[in-house]
Amino acid sequence: MTETYETHTCDVLVIGAGGAGMRAAIEAAGDGASVILVCKSLLGKAHTVMAEGGIAAALGNVDPQDSWETHFQDTMRGGQLINNWRMAELHARESPDRVYELETWGAIFDRTPDGRIMQRPFGAHTWRRLCHVGDRTGLEMIRTLQDRTVALGVEVLMEVTVTRLLKDGHRIAGAFGYNRVDGQFVAFRSKAVVIATGGWGRIFKVTSNSWEGTGDGVGMGYEAGAEVLDPEMVQFHPTGMLWPPGVRGILVTEAVRGEGGYLKNKDGQRFMLEYDPKKKELSSRDVVARAIHKEVEQGRGSPHGGAYLEVMHLGADTIKKKLPSMYEQFLRLADVDITREPMEVAPTIHYAMGGLWVEPETGATTVPGLFAAGEAAAGLHGANRLGGNSLSDLLVFGRRAGAAAATYQRDVTRGNLHERQIAEEQELLLKPFQSEGKENPYLLQQELQTAMQEGASLARDERGLRACLKKVLELQRRIEMVHVPGSRRYNPGWHTTRDLRFMLTIAEAIVRAALERKESRGAHWRLDYLEKDAKLGRVNYIAYSDSGRMRLKTRPVPEMPHELSRLFGEPEPLPAQKTA
Repeated sequence: MTETYETHTCDVLVIGAGGAGMRAAIEAAGDGASVILVCKSLLGKAHTVMAEGGIAAALGNVDPQDSWETHFQDTMRGGQLINNWRMAELHARESPDRVYELETWGAIFDRTPDGRIMQRPFGAHTWRRLCHVGDRTGLEMIRTLQDRTVALGVEVLMEVTVTRLLKDGHRIAGAFGYNRVDGQFVAFRSKAVVIATGGWGRIFKVTSNSWEGTGDGVGMGYEAGAEVLDPEMVQFHPTGMLWPPGVRGILVTEAVRGEGGYLKNKDGQRFMLEYDPKKKELSSRDVVARAIHKEVEQGRGSPHGGAYLEVMHLGADTIKKKLPSMYEQFLRLADVDITREPMEVAPTIHYAMGGLWVEPETGATTVPGLFAAGEAAAGLHGANRLGGNSLSDLLVFGRRAGAAAATYQRDVTRGNLHERQIAEEQELLLKPFQSEGKENPYLLQQELQTAMQEGASLARDERGLRACLKKVLELQRRIEMVHVPGSRRYNPGWHTTRDLRFMLTIAEAIVRAALERKESRGAHWRLDYLEKDAKLGRVNYIAYSDSGRMRLKTRPVPEMPHELSRLFGEPEPLPAQKTA
């Protein structure tokens, strides 16, 4: 028998209120659908605010030679050509319009002397392409989208955790979850659902991600029957804070290198001159992260096991103007004045290139009525995301998913919410209070994070991955014995238990796919298979549920049409040198 729950009804339910979720809600509401936007935290506190460097879009304001074609090529090359070419094409073509749209909604950007949106260089982008607001671009994006969401009258439910997608037959009928404040159960009856819950960095011990990044949306989609594409592709941002221990993993924006910062080893050598003489510090993130790792392994690392990042040569005025957040972050958290001394940095888990498989044009998953956008959706970034592409991704595909969900809901009736599914989820949620087990959810989470950091991190091999998988499967058994004391009101241990189930599901997918991909490609670096597998070719790995058991399959990367593939046969243009 089910416990009482509150029911909300709408046409489109959007789960996640970061950039992708708000952009989807804005589009769906603008198309006439009734929309409810749900978030685990408070509106405006999404992880999008941590994206600092800029929005990648080929405006050509600083480098007129830039074009959507070059942006497309950069994105595909960065992703080691296992990206979905159609997503990369749509992204490159539409990003400029989405940036200008933000501007019409009130976003404030840094400006060129003649008043156009300023653009800065970034890793693996051929031209200066990132539209920015100092190093606080994500915050400005969220502020602008939040104002637009509120102005459209979108209903927003904050501090609500959604834990299960509800289905009527094969299609989505809504979702179920609870209020984080008092633990009261909440059901949503909707014609369509958009997953925009971000990534899963909290699965690892050292990450730039905030506490929300536990893979909920992708986990729910997987449990509902959706496919998970390339879960092994996890990005290690080369520059996270390293010292003191309490700040380890906090992001040091790529804008530091975009503005001219140098990476040096303990001997004062700019080692990126050796690893990528052409792009240097602005090589792709996978290349820079591996370079720092190698320097440390060869005994040339900084005192705490990383590298030095210097900007002193830019001058104090430039640093405080162009990198105000970084200046304040290091001064307050590490007692380091970056105008006078170097930062100490090391790779940190930053982004999931993998996620729910979606159709490029619509964001539709393999489950009817279920859509996804942003970091929860896969395909655009392939084996490695370029800096700045995440923010334009949110705008382009958040809009497309919202529009497609609004169109879909016009042609279907609302499905029924089946009490059996709700009762099953309530039983699962209440189990930790009733269990006589002795397991602690926090300790299990720590064990998972340690196992993933040691076995499935930047440098991988068969032995480490198999040990990691064994630990993940062990933790999946032990979570059934978790006991949580107290009530459902303000109970973080209870929240952690349900989050941990999603984290363990995603962790299994990451490790199984990493074991099967016996090659090095982009962010996936196998020490025992250092080259790309020519026999395997360019394939995507897909995790799916087979009667509750995880299975993997491969699928060839979609072939590009000739008009796009021919772009890769032409000489690559030389990047412009940054002007003072």
